[in-house]
Amino acid sequence: MPVRRILADAAEVDRCSRRVADALVGRDVVLVGIRTGGYHWARRLAGLLAAAGHAPPLGALDIALYRDDVTTRLVPEVGASEVPVRLDGAEVVLVDDVLYTGRTVRAALDALLDYGRPRAVRLAVLVDRGHRELPIAADLVGMVCATGADERVRVELAEAGPGPSDRVVVRGPAEGAGG
Repeated sequence: MPVRRILADAAEVDRCSRRVADALVGRDVVLVGIRTGGYHWARRLAGLLAAAGHAPPLGALDIALYRDDVTTRLVPEVGASEVPVRLDGAEVVLVDDVLYTGRTVRAALDALLDYGRPRAVRLAVLVDRGHRELPIAADLVGMVCATGADERVRVELAEAGPGPSDRVVVRGPAEGAGG
């Protein structure tokens, strides 16, 4: 499906990432990215924080078995979760690329509790596109954009691999992954 419009180019993705990373400098947090897109952006944030002299622990969380639509999928694709520290008493920054209905974040919160009981969980998203179905709000937002419910927002980062990198695009309803 062709790109309908570009919401952010590489420079804007960089500005948004730096703004969120700057808000985390000096805070004792654990970054946990939701696989896959959230983990790629969490790696980017961790790199920016490391360059600022503060390298927080970084983890990845797979939520495939925690989704509320798991029973409607033929075979859920389950990946690895890697959380390098116990989360008991920690301030966790849960990182995702796109916040849409809130269902991914709800599943991630359930999965996160398997790793301990955090003191606090904050949500950082690169793109908040609205259309919430659950009462979920992000604490740190790179950008807010207006989209139609029939559209797909896709974040393309260099960390994710080949293809166009570092941009946020809107595609039509037939497009695959993305919020």
